[in-house]
Amino acid sequence: MSSKESNITQLIQDYLLDEGLLRGKVSDPKLEFGFQFIFPPSPVGRNMLVFRPKNKGLIIVSLGVQISEPHINALNSLEITKKMNFFMDLRKSFLLKDVFYRIDIKNHRYEIIDQRFLNKDEFISKNSFFKMVRKVFNGATYSNFILDDYCAGKIKPEDFMKAKEFTSDSDFSLYS
Repeated sequence: MSSKESNITQLIQDYLLDEGLLRGKVSDPKLEFGFQFIFPPSPVGRNMLVFRPKNKGLIIVSLGVQISEPHINALNSLEITKKMNFFMDLRKSFLLKDVFYRIDIKNHRYEIIDQRFLNKDEFISKNSFFKMVRKVFNGATYSNFILDDYCAGKIKPEDFMKAKEFTSDSDFSLYS
């Protein structure tokens, strides 16, 4: 690992540690570095990744979403065109949020991604890094609103009350 590589690795790790978000390292031979973290720092925080592919001058922030079983059942109860409209609206929202995405319709999951090319000094400010994190997080949160709109009236309220968002004392309004 070169000095520059270790500097950006240490910088990102320090940003995550400073905010109490770091959960672990990701080991993959295709990566210069990778960290798993949670955002926002609360019981309802989302698991996210930040990594740098080998021989690339960029970092990537990623959040994977697996649609819940009650939501899958609700989506599957819709007419096929309405279900496809959900995934089209999801794509549109990601384009408007200016994030990259991968959608796996068959398995009811998707990934939201943002990337930032590093400057010549291979530096990214803490503010720029967390803007990436918020952009990806907000894309996921907005996608949940779209999902809830499509599933309205199809899921029992008690299914929602079991979710960790409703059983914790957390409020991530400071982070959204």
